[in-house]
Amino acid sequence: MIHCQSEVEAQSVCEALKIRLAECRLELHPTKTRIVYCKDDRRQGKSETVMFDFLGYCFRPRSVRGPYSQKIFCGFTPAVSKSVLNAMRATIRDLNFRRRPNLTLDDIARELNPIVRGWIAYYGQYMRSALYPMARYINQTIAIWLKRKYKRFRHRLGRARIFLEKIARENRRLFAHWQLGIGDKLA
Repeated sequence: MIHCQSEVEAQSVCEALKIRLAECRLELHPTKTRIVYCKDDRRQGKSETVMFDFLGYCFRPRSVRGPYSQKIFCGFTPAVSKSVLNAMRATIRDLNFRRRPNLTLDDIARELNPIVRGWIAYYGQYMRSALYPMARYINQTIAIWLKRKYKRFRHRLGRARIFLEKIARENRRLFAHWQLGIGDKLA
C-alpha cells in the first residue's frame, strides 16, 4: 500500500515499482494492484475506484461521527470486508451447531466464544457495527439450534428468538457477541 498526493504521482510510483520488481524477477499481481482514490469530505474528486480490501478490512467512503464535535461526515475508513463476513459465516456453519441438539448453551458458548472474541478483537477496532451481521447470524444459528433441541419451539422460530433474547438479558456474558448489542436488543 503506497499513499500518493496525485494520480500522476501514483502512476509513476507504480511504473517504478514494476521496474524494480522486474529486476528481482518478480511482478505485481494485475488484479490486486490498482490505484484507488480515497474519497472523503476533504477530497471531492471523482474516480471509478474508491474502495479496496486490505488485511480483511474494506476501506471505502462511509459516514462517521467526529470524535469531538459528534457531527456526521464522510470519511475514508476501514471496516470488516464482506468476504471476511462470508468466511465468518462459513466457520460458524462448519461448527454445525444446528445439527447437534445434544449440546447445551454452555457447550456452544465454550466452543464459539474464543473464535468470536478473536474476530471482535481484530475487526472490532474500526466500525464495530460492521460486525452486527455476524452477530445476527450467530443468534439465528442458536435460535435454530433451540428449535431443534426443544419440542416447544419445533415450529416456532420466532418464539425461539424471543427465548434467546430473554437468556441474553439475564446472562449477557454467556456469548461474546452479545456484548456487541445496543441496549437490551441483541445485535
